[in-house]
Amino acid sequence: MKTIQFLCFLFILTTNAQVTLRITSLPANTPNNSTIYLAGSVNNWNEANPQFIMQPDGLGVLQITIPEGNGQVSYKFTRGSWTSVEGNANGGFLPNRSFTFTGSPQTINVTIQSWEDISGSGSNSTAASNVQILDSNFFIPQLNRNRKIWLYLPPDYFTSTKTYPVLYMQDGQNLFDNATSFSGEWQIDETLNSLHSQGDFGAIVVGIENDGSNRLNEYSPWNNPNYGGGEGEEYIQFISETLKPYIDTNFRTKTQPQFNALIGSSMGALISTFGAVEYPEFFNKIGSFSPAYWFALNDLNNHISTTTNDVDNLKIYFVCGQNESSSMVSNVNTIKNTFLSKGVLNGNLFTKFDSYGTHTESYWKGEFSACYQWLFAGENLAINTFDDAAFQLYQAGQNKFFCSGLYQDTSVDIYSLTGQKIASQTVSNGLNLISEALSKGIYIIKLKDKVVKFIK
Repeated sequence: MKTIQFLCFLFILTTNAQVTLRITSLPANTPNNSTIYLAGSVNNWNEANPQFIMQPDGLGVLQITIPEGNGQVSYKFTRGSWTSVEGNANGGFLPNRSFTFTGSPQTINVTIQSWEDISGSGSNSTAASNVQILDSNFFIPQLNRNRKIWLYLPPDYFTSTKTYPVLYMQDGQNLFDNATSFSGEWQIDETLNSLHSQGDFGAIVVGIENDGSNRLNEYSPWNNPNYGGGEGEEYIQFISETLKPYIDTNFRTKTQPQFNALIGSSMGALISTFGAVEYPEFFNKIGSFSPAYWFALNDLNNHISTTTNDVDNLKIYFVCGQNESSSMVSNVNTIKNTFLSKGVLNGNLFTKFDSYGTHTESYWKGEFSACYQWLFAGENLAINTFDDAAFQLYQAGQNKFFCSGLYQDTSVDIYSLTGQKIASQTVSNGLNLISEALSKGIYIIKLKDKVVKFIK
């Protein structure tokens, strides 16, 4: 009996010490429906061994698990032949990859840079001229990390005085540019530019990149024992309390929740849904593409059911393929019904289940335009924030000023006497308190061409 127990113990140790290889990024020009193989010293360098096919994990990653062995393993990835082997950043020869068994479990994330048989492996940017990198290292204080942030501004941003709705989108590297995408971009810029040329009002898009290793942790507030998670609350706090105020301060945005959306696919859809439930005072709209609700279905469902936040006015667009997974459609319907039970109107919940839908950027790219247009249908984006004839703005006592003639709560800018913008503040009709963050002094409040001097 002791011998059997010891052998079982050894088996458990061996199983737990497996090595998992994960491909987190493919060249943008990888042919659709390609089968990716691992070829290496573990399978006699067979470039098309069906037992070594990289499998999708349902979260946007291809992976394979190799049982624990001894020594070093050399390997490469192919699309089924040595002519279609992976290459270096310039499309040329890439030396063998390797890892060493350690007796402990390992997870190794890799990026495939190119394929030797396909020239120009996505290294040339396809981003439109009105896309920019807002910051390559935007600090996330809630998680003590930095992140690359993309920014799309509408074609008429610099030739108008309009304020715009804002889309906050997850997996930013996949939105605008083939050169940075996992397996093809969403073409958000091309789509919005085309709609704008047809008369669409326009929107600002903020794309927050994932950093690969922390994607699952950041995209779920709850821990999945098999995959991780647990940092989603801090991540959404970053978007809501750090990133959004920065965007609203530095760009002409419509700050109210009905003009702000959280959009994502797979795990990005999970965290976007959570984010709007957690901060409905900031985000009224959700774009949920092929949501990975299974990752934390019971937790998310319970959170929606028990929240005391006012979620009645949320507007949610669900879209996925009927055959992406056995539970995808039923999970979406579960979450939809829970929102209905919380008072969200049926007309504000749209579901689209496609027979052709796949868990891919190419599918989500094709569905983005309809989602965007549905979310903002009926919103009067062109309305001014105030009535010129009725608008008043003046100091009304110590640390107070009075507003009238506003159509809705509106952001005003606060300047020093030297003309430096130092803050923004949301104001309503009636008395408003001057921000406590300002030190004593003389300031200028400005809303478009309306200005008032005040003393604090």
